[in-house]
Amino acid sequence: MLIDTHAHLDFPDFASDLDDILRRAAAAGVTRVISIGTSVESSRRAVALAEKYPQVYAVIGVHPNSAHEADGNFVDDLRSLAAHPRVVGIGETGLDYYRLPGASRSRESLTALGNETPGDIDAALEDGARKAIQASIFEQQLELAAELGLNAVIHEREAWDDTLVILRRHTGRLRVVFHCFGKSPAHAQELFALGHLVSFTGIVTFKSAADAQATATMAPADRFMVETDCPFLAPVPFRGKRCEPAHTRHTAEFIARLRGETLETLAAHTSTTAESFFRFSR
Repeated sequence: MLIDTHAHLDFPDFASDLDDILRRAAAAGVTRVISIGTSVESSRRAVALAEKYPQVYAVIGVHPNSAHEADGNFVDDLRSLAAHPRVVGIGETGLDYYRLPGASRSRESLTALGNETPGDIDAALEDGARKAIQASIFEQQLELAAELGLNAVIHEREAWDDTLVILRRHTGRLRVVFHCFGKSPAHAQELFALGHLVSFTGIVTFKSAADAQATATMAPADRFMVETDCPFLAPVPFRGKRCEPAHTRHTAEFIARLRGETLETLAAHTSTTAESFFRFSR
């Protein structure tokens, strides 16, 4: 038995053939799929899917890249949705600095210090505002998770230090999983020391993913899970194609080979960890 702990089944990529997708998942041994919200509306769709399909559960939240669109009622909306018995966590939430206006400009052209253009200055100011909004939305969702006795799913991209600063303020109040983990064993050890978990996508199968592979090899059996983040990040040999929950098996098989384990052993450990973290029968 495998559990895809992070999928976006509400995305339009799956609108035309979701029944077939879930049948293929079951045939691959993926018996549960968690559909993750990225906004209040996305979260509502995730809950609706969890109501319709017995193998689907929902995690509800506002993604950091949607944080600037969240209105003042978003926490109340999430609290109401969380009353549904098929909701098993809060997220995905966190910090993402990769798509900030200033970050995009710096990737397009390196500006020498002291030669900033007015556009660079405007982008930097916008970055600061976006970071503050992301931090506030992140904090509020962690507070909500702690209030409701739920754990949280974290998205972090190019914001490690700031994410850890916020997370440490909530140590002992809830646990989190850093989804799509691609950082080094040293980064993972920071999380493990705080009682948190990591989860691996198909990225771990990429030739360029040395850090993710090293972390997957050393992670304690009860500190990691597997996921797809579908429709994104299909593992080898499907890289570049639409990802779907059945591909959890390919990621799990790859990690099992890294660790010198059987697929059955790894599936048992990751499913037990997911059961404990998300508490499907709470």
